[in-house]
Amino acid sequence: MNRPLLATVLALALALALLPAAAAAQSDAAGTAAAENAASVGPDRHFTPEDLFHLAAAADPQISPDGSRIAYVRRSNDIMVDRARSAIWLIDTRSGEEMPLAGGPDASAFAPRWSPDGTRLAYVSTASGGAQLWVKWLNGGEAVRLTGLPESPSNITWSPDGSTIAYSMLVPGGGITLGAAPSGKPEGAKWAEPLEIYDLVTYRADGAGYLKPGFEKIFMIPAAGGAPRQLTFGDHHDGGSLAFGRDGRTLYFSANRNPDWQTDPVESEVHALDIASGTITPLTSRDGPDHSPAVSPDGKLIAFLGFDDAGRAYENDDLYVMAPDGSGLRNLTEGWDFSPAGVVWDADGKGLYAQYDISGEVRVARIGLDGTIRDVAEGVTGGGLDRPYTGGGFSVAANDAIAFTGGEPAFPAEVRLASAGKARTLTDLNASLRAVKTMGAVRKITTRSSHDGRAIEGWLTLPPAYAEGTRVPLILEIHGGPFAAYGPHFATDNQLYAAAGYAVLSANPRGSTSYGEDFANAIDKAYPGNDYDDLISIVDEAIAQGIADPDALFVTGGSGGGVLTSWIVGKTNRFKAAATQKPVINWTTQVLTADAPAFFGRYWLGMQPWENPEFYWQQSPLSLVGNVETPTLVVVGAEDYRTPVSESEQYYTALRLRGVPTALVKVPGASHGGIAARPSQSAAKAAAILAWFERYRNGWSRDQ
Repeated sequence: MNRPLLATVLALALALALLPAAAAAQSDAAGTAAAENAASVGPDRHFTPEDLFHLAAAADPQISPDGSRIAYVRRSNDIMVDRARSAIWLIDTRSGEEMPLAGGPDASAFAPRWSPDGTRLAYVSTASGGAQLWVKWLNGGEAVRLTGLPESPSNITWSPDGSTIAYSMLVPGGGITLGAAPSGKPEGAKWAEPLEIYDLVTYRADGAGYLKPGFEKIFMIPAAGGAPRQLTFGDHHDGGSLAFGRDGRTLYFSANRNPDWQTDPVESEVHALDIASGTITPLTSRDGPDHSPAVSPDGKLIAFLGFDDAGRAYENDDLYVMAPDGSGLRNLTEGWDFSPAGVVWDADGKGLYAQYDISGEVRVARIGLDGTIRDVAEGVTGGGLDRPYTGGGFSVAANDAIAFTGGEPAFPAEVRLASAGKARTLTDLNASLRAVKTMGAVRKITTRSSHDGRAIEGWLTLPPAYAEGTRVPLILEIHGGPFAAYGPHFATDNQLYAAAGYAVLSANPRGSTSYGEDFANAIDKAYPGNDYDDLISIVDEAIAQGIADPDALFVTGGSGGGVLTSWIVGKTNRFKAAATQKPVINWTTQVLTADAPAFFGRYWLGMQPWENPEFYWQQSPLSLVGNVETPTLVVVGAEDYRTPVSESEQYYTALRLRGVPTALVKVPGASHGGIAARPSQSAAKAAAILAWFERYRNGWSRDQ
């Protein structure tokens, strides 16, 4: 792309971010008039990029043992530092009264966990610089910092008697050394930084960058303060979810402590740690991940999640129970084609609660030891803010009351309480926006794939005040993963696109989770592939319903959605313009440069690049670049280690060499998972994509 064109694109992105969103759907003259009118009569009633700074969302709701209070994390965006802040708030479940507990303008607080008697709350806070473990006495007492740790603690777990707290933390290691710099450095000399030497298979991770030498280990500290005690040692990672035995003498955890832990990325076993002696005993032994142990109220059963490793790209977890010595193993969810998560024992010890995804929606089910399964809460939500992924969280009180994050797709998650068969919302974190903003409505859309007739679902986010029977431009927005799912959940990107006059189609093609293992594994060793037919079929359905303008189709998606966006434009010219975000373009370079090198080749493609280079090339979107004519924007985080920046740069360069209109957008400082973490960048990224689409909405020529 030449400099004048790039300048035009950037100018359009900035203009679109500043203009009222309603104006973007009209002609320039009409849009200007609408903007002037809006300015004269009051605030813009459509969702705007500036509104990202005014959003708040609830997360990690933790109900007290007696069900009287809920501690939850309130996330909001600080406009002065352009970052999300987390604070812990407390809700009285009877009156609905709220009060702040920890966190504020200068610190974040998160991971609240109740003591067994409900008198104290442990949490992590950055109030004293660095993430540290704190405990708050709720009977009018003070909050006390327990630790002064070099790294952030995680997996906070109370002992049954409330006297101690276990946690896991990275313990720095020395790493490999090879030689040394010359000796005799003169006083005051400024020499180069020392060499960086890595010898791990996974030596960098998205969001963390190049990894410090060291291993995750388990610690325990007195809940009233004192010196922490390290409980596990060795050159492997210990941690995951922690669970005390009922006598407080044993800790259960999951880990891969085998010598080949670096090259067997999904393997783990549930272990029992005798706290007094330090003896560690594995309780499971199969090939596959066993994780998330939870101890029954009477201490006679250990529940955990896991599956047999069949080398497939996706497997559902199953819920198992066993005796504390590993005997008597039983699968409680055999034949239940969903994946339970976040398991919590019922107070009577006769069943467990678990969260699961079904057809893009999220529910909480009670799974009995007798094999019965019934839903106890629906409408769970609370994934990432930028796109409508499944997500959310829940917790359960002794009286079976369930606190969870839920709400409608037009706004972020609130705290809800389900009890005695009824559910009510306890918070209204976005009341001010709700009062003045008209958001895009979300509706379900279903069709049959042209490939084999499979049912394919999606959700349409419509422009605000959409008039039935009106055709509008359509953005196909494809999820990543690819083993993930979209649903009726809030998404800033979708609402910004809708406010600009577009309908947004968030589809779940084959490969998506929440539809069973067979549906997800329809792309096993064949990705991308027939998921292309699913996506085109659901676009055709949006056209058939009279919503999508067949002459104004656009496509975008991130990660796995970026893969499919690049694949689509190599297969068809139906779309006016595309924006591929953080894609995989070349599977050979992806497998060898991403942050999970032991996983991608083995599980997604079934072999390493040198074993079948032809297959790797056939599955790579780069193999189709010679067919691309669609103007395609390429977007990536500048510190992406999951689908590394080089993937996007390869595609951008190939498009430029072919003369296809393109531009490369890098989000400074952003990782793969954090590409939308900073509100201004999230808004600017959406604005740049909209500007790109607007540029080509009425066609293009190579002279542009």
